[in-house]
Amino acid sequence: MQYLMAIDAGTGSIRAVIFDTLGNQISVAQQEWTHLEEGGVANSMSFDFEANWTLTCKCIKEALETANLRGEDILALSATSMREGIVLYDKEGRELWAVANVDARASHEVRYLKEHFKGIEEEFYALSGQTFALGAIPRIMWLKNNRPEIYERVAKISMIGDWILYKLCGVIATDPSNGGTTGIFSLKNRTWVSEMAKRVGLADDIFGEVLEVGTLMGSVSKEASVVTTLSTQTQVVMGGGDVQLGSAGLGVVEVGQAAVLGGSFWQQVVNIDKNTPPPKDMGIRVNPHVISSQSQAEGITFFSGLIMRWFRDAFCDMEKLEAAERGVDVYTIMEEKASSVPVGSYGILPIFSDSMKYGKWYHAAPSFLNLNINPEICNRASMFRSLQENAAIVSSINLDKIMDFTGVKIDTIVFAGGAAKGFLWPQILSDVTGCIVKIPKVTEATALGGAMAAGVGAGVYKDITDAAKKLVIWDRVYEPNIENKKVYETIKIKFEEAYAVQLKLVDDSITTSMWRAPGHKV
Repeated sequence: MQYLMAIDAGTGSIRAVIFDTLGNQISVAQQEWTHLEEGGVANSMSFDFEANWTLTCKCIKEALETANLRGEDILALSATSMREGIVLYDKEGRELWAVANVDARASHEVRYLKEHFKGIEEEFYALSGQTFALGAIPRIMWLKNNRPEIYERVAKISMIGDWILYKLCGVIATDPSNGGTTGIFSLKNRTWVSEMAKRVGLADDIFGEVLEVGTLMGSVSKEASVVTTLSTQTQVVMGGGDVQLGSAGLGVVEVGQAAVLGGSFWQQVVNIDKNTPPPKDMGIRVNPHVISSQSQAEGITFFSGLIMRWFRDAFCDMEKLEAAERGVDVYTIMEEKASSVPVGSYGILPIFSDSMKYGKWYHAAPSFLNLNINPEICNRASMFRSLQENAAIVSSINLDKIMDFTGVKIDTIVFAGGAAKGFLWPQILSDVTGCIVKIPKVTEATALGGAMAAGVGAGVYKDITDAAKKLVIWDRVYEPNIENKKVYETIKIKFEEAYAVQLKLVDDSITTSMWRAPGHKV
């Protein structure tokens, strides 16, 4: 039996996951990592490439040991990573500077670009599907302004997943699905647009080779073999962005297919033809997919999973005790209690994440509206259900926006991530959207997508689409309750009207925004 390895560099951890060629997970090793705030640099999140390479090697070795495999048993490997995180190198290929996806140091540079290059963000968005808020241009400009001695030595740029592959095989390259999130990229042509950097006074000669996902890059170098115990015969294959490869790992590989990824943040992704122009209002993000003929329209709902964790830890001590006694997850207890709450949660309206407004992106202050003092109906169960409903409602609004500008009609949603583990949340999502909701059996969709890429490069699968159709298996299916959908349509309207009022309170400096994009002035 031959095996495939996926290395998944997430925001909070690095993992090495081994699969067989039938898509069965064999072993996983994980190490948490932290991103360091640079002294005196507000909102900075530097990527510690020296310490994190050590953790990466440790994961690779542990995954092999856990599976009782040797390095030569791994036919091929690939990597996936948090998007937006970048690594800059000198001309000898030494790392100079790197930041994680959550780095938000460049607020001044975002404002400068908006104010001194009128209309350029809209122009670049039309080409790339990205705004400046999460892009690489403001960060590189920050480096030029604040660390010129480093900036002058920059010769190459890559994403963090690309950096892992470079450390393993010595080739610096980028794929469209991850590189596209820099915003210095063409959705249609799936390659760098170096002219964008030149237009704003940045170096335009740092953009290297672009390889499609599944392209063979080489094999593990002797140096990497020593520190990882991988074989020099193990093939190294181009990977991609975590959301896009995760979509492939969920079987979302055809135009018109959609997924909701329910993690700490929720993403709503829909596959579209790569020639589809982004919306003129810049309301939705558009990224290159891991399939060369497609892009993905993406909505983002902030903090949905993290809000649930906050609610659990702040209010649900009794449910924690009950869960411990019964030997079940605390969310199981909370869903059981919430399932007895009527649709609409007695009118409770949570105000946390707004629907996506990519061009002008900020949130209201966190709150619950329409609470009452009757403990029989306003309690932990009803508030918990209202949070579940709200996450589904905001997802539905984002999906509506995507359907409006693409013309795609969505009738089925693949639902994955921690939120899909329960029985109530998937049904609520189905009811809110009016779509069939399918839950895949795989629990490591992003890593499985990485293994698919490795398998394509090694010739195990014809392409990503072929791999997805062979490997993805369904666990559960939910049908929508149309009567419930009618109720939720009314709630959607109320939520959007209420949210507009809550945003005005932020505008008037009465309340504090939960989050605002870098460079956004309130």
